[in-house]
Amino acid sequence: MKVSDILRLKGNTLYTVAPDTSVVTAVHIMAEHDIGSLLVMQYGELVGILTFREVIGTLAKSHGTLGAVKVGAVMDESPLICTPETALDEVRRMMLNQHARYLPVMEQQMLMGVISFYDVAKTVVEAQGFENSMLKAYIRDWPEESPQ
Repeated sequence: MKVSDILRLKGNTLYTVAPDTSVVTAVHIMAEHDIGSLLVMQYGELVGILTFREVIGTLAKSHGTLGAVKVGAVMDESPLICTPETALDEVRRMMLNQHARYLPVMEQQMLMGVISFYDVAKTVVEAQGFENSMLKAYIRDWPEESPQ
């Protein structure tokens, strides 16, 4: 299974902000759409990612207020990325090793989507459930041995 399989099931809705967007506005967008990350785009290129991790860090440093802080000041400027052809096992390893919860998906210079740890876990569970049901059906249909 590949990242492209996850994107196909997930859909292609992307939420983006510019680096000069206020973090307060970004938090409202994240809350409105029930998402944990925003891709940061400038002049049509991915320049970073803002996740709840950066928002919480900013809140901690500023004693609970976001003020006029801009996304560009707190975003992750070099997010871990993958391609549509990246194998799911590799994505799991990357996410676990780097403690990344969100991975932008890039094909050459084009942004194809973003996948989350939740998307990966859901896909794995669904695949295992499918395999499990196929194995149970196979066992159920196992031909009985004829007496010799």
